[in-house]
Amino acid sequence: MVTKVQIRSQFDLLSDLTNHFIDDLMQCDYSKADYYQLPDIDSNDEKIVPQSINVTKITGATGQKLILNSFNDIYKKSGLSSRVLKRHPGLLVIKNADQKQLVARIQQLNKAKAAFKECILAIDNNDARFEAVHNAIPNLITLAAYRKIHFEVSSPFSVRFTWMHKHATKTLTKKMALAMLEKSAGYSNPRMIDQLSWQTLVAQEQLRVASLGDKDKLRIRRPTRVSPQVNVRYTAQNRYHVSAALPFILINPEPDVKLGTLSDYQKPQSHPRKREYDFLVDRLYLEQVDK
Repeated sequence: MVTKVQIRSQFDLLSDLTNHFIDDLMQCDYSKADYYQLPDIDSNDEKIVPQSINVTKITGATGQKLILNSFNDIYKKSGLSSRVLKRHPGLLVIKNADQKQLVARIQQLNKAKAAFKECILAIDNNDARFEAVHNAIPNLITLAAYRKIHFEVSSPFSVRFTWMHKHATKTLTKKMALAMLEKSAGYSNPRMIDQLSWQTLVAQEQLRVASLGDKDKLRIRRPTRVSPQVNVRYTAQNRYHVSAALPFILINPEPDVKLGTLSDYQKPQSHPRKREYDFLVDRLYLEQVDK
């Protein structure tokens, strides 16, 4: 069983390493410090999916300060959503750094983040996990503490920003899906629908799932909020992208690396590769997986 002392010990190590990392960055010379400030999400607005997001670009010494502060932004703030996490896209270009030492520090910190996450997830009950974490570290937003710090030491062709639409996916068996529907049949939302109509709706969903074969695979493919990402390119074939939830660190690059900016987000009216989904249960984004 994971104890309060274990949680606190792992977190204290994570905090110490984060502060050492920030101190290291403060000692480094930099050629660019761009921070892209996104609007705060009020706790009353966390279920609203934005059609647009305004980005404020902050550069120079102020940008550097905001970049450094972002690595310690892991606590709930009064009035702001703790479900929709604050994202901190940015780019810090370090020059003339002790590359080996800085990379070792980042890897050590990311390892501590992974160990802290593993410690928390060892508590398999969600309610017990929440209680244990917030008893040990009040107001901590665990997902914010887990965030990996991304960096690059090789000199790529370009580092650019974009917005990504993601889906949260979960694979289910027919039995698991029916159990989920059985559980939801007991829920109620009198503001939206009366209980009898709700149970009738769920019963129809249960019939659709029950008609499938026992070996059929199902998947929940739930859309999530749009999020900023960093695209790192070497060649047309050699490229990768990572989350921009935290600033990206580019260490000792060549001067000709092309650096992009994060533009305002505007939800596209249509997308040429958009796929129409035929959900078994629209409410849960539950679909049958093609064999």
